[in-house]
Amino acid sequence: MPLKIDDLLRIATGQGASDLHLKVGAFPVMRIGGELHPLADAPRLKQEDTLDMAFAIMSNRQKQRFKEVSEVDIGYGVAGLGRFRANIFQQRGTVSIVLRVIPDQTRNTAELGLPPIIDRIAEERRGLIIVTGSTGSGKSTTLAAMIDRINARRSGHIVTIEDPIEFLHRDKMSFVTQREVDVDTRSFAEALRGALRQDPDVILVGEMRDYETIETALTAAETGHLVLSTLHTLDATETVMRIVSSFPSHQQKSVRIQLAGILKAVISMRLVRAAKGAGRVPAVEVMVSTALIRDYIINEEKTYMMREAIAAGTSQYGMQTFDQSLFHLFQSGLISMEEALHNASNADEFRMRVSGILSAEQAMDGMSPRPTASRENENVFVKH
Repeated sequence: MPLKIDDLLRIATGQGASDLHLKVGAFPVMRIGGELHPLADAPRLKQEDTLDMAFAIMSNRQKQRFKEVSEVDIGYGVAGLGRFRANIFQQRGTVSIVLRVIPDQTRNTAELGLPPIIDRIAEERRGLIIVTGSTGSGKSTTLAAMIDRINARRSGHIVTIEDPIEFLHRDKMSFVTQREVDVDTRSFAEALRGALRQDPDVILVGEMRDYETIETALTAAETGHLVLSTLHTLDATETVMRIVSSFPSHQQKSVRIQLAGILKAVISMRLVRAAKGAGRVPAVEVMVSTALIRDYIINEEKTYMMREAIAAGTSQYGMQTFDQSLFHLFQSGLISMEEALHNASNADEFRMRVSGILSAEQAMDGMSPRPTASRENENVFVKH
């Protein structure tokens, strides 16, 4: 009896997997809590298995696209099970599939364990907000929470441009239009240009992949819209440099001035292993626009100083660096010292800070154990 992709997805979601990998010659493999686990009860996949499963979830247009370029991203839904983002591609002349589980309900920022300032950032009326991080770091989940908050609190027209559509947003206070690349439009850039003629208040661009999309997104933010998007950058400093460097050298000075005027925040994500259980928790760098940050964006020779400005803006502006976020997670008992050091930007500095805090606590309370925070949010990113 041939393997069916819906059956494999049902097993994967039932075991709390975030991803399902299907490759010819191998067992189906699930990612659970950041680790890969083969589904040994299933047979090894044959060439016809992955081909049949891929064609079962693609539309005719997507099949044609796959035949042309050998790779396609699609959204796929199973009634009673949920939605999935699938990447179908060729390797060694055979078809492979990777599917990511998309939660059926949008969680808010508190449920995701994100800092409260992200809710305040989502209340901006205009400008540019960028969520960054590597693949699978929680960017889409974070953006979905922000869009849902805007949708629930603001009367306006929200236009999302995604590849593929992941979270489905129903109209609340806002009117939501969702467009999918290669289904409803040919490209991010083309859809973004079209969105400017669709009376938008808020525009979500799933990813700023190229110069044309970045340029149009900056223009949209500059003309009074709130634009949210993502980049595959690690932190705020790299994000600014990536945007600026996408423009020709003779434009970069003016782009820095433009970016300083419209950039409201950069939220950078990493998922780190929880101290207990199979879940992961988000470590988040948050940069918000201040006079000092704007100066560092405009002046190329000062851009590298943004991390110090973020670290100094914690109490007044709610900003935080990755290492400050890791320190809070460690103090709360949500991650181990080993995990914190592994992810810290400066492990030696982090270790010294922890040693200083522990020494002070031990001197004051006779080495009594530090209380830990609730772990109710510990596993919220296990499927994201």
